[in-house]
Amino acid sequence: MILNLNILCLEASKKGTGSTKNGRDSAGRRLGAKLSDGQLCTAGSIIYRQRGTKIHAGENVGIGKDDTLFAMIDGVVKYERVGRDRKQASVYSLEQ
Repeated sequence: MILNLNILCLEASKKGTGSTKNGRDSAGRRLGAKLSDGQLCTAGSIIYRQRGTKIHAGENVGIGKDDTLFAMIDGVVKYERVGRDRKQASVYSLEQ
């Protein structure tokens, strides 16, 4: 009795395209100063977009739920230091 053990072995000549763990990136959030020091602004205009309170709200400036600073009156934007390590943005009317 003769056993013929011809085993057919099919192998790939190229490596298959596997999945990758890279290739995802989010768009930039466009944070930062929208109005600079001494610039005129209208009520409701955005002064500074931020994550957290890098710049605090000063006089006549409101803060949104995403920590965006906005002007509450028409006037001039002023960035000021408060203490040693804190900055704030204020808006002063032109009459002052």
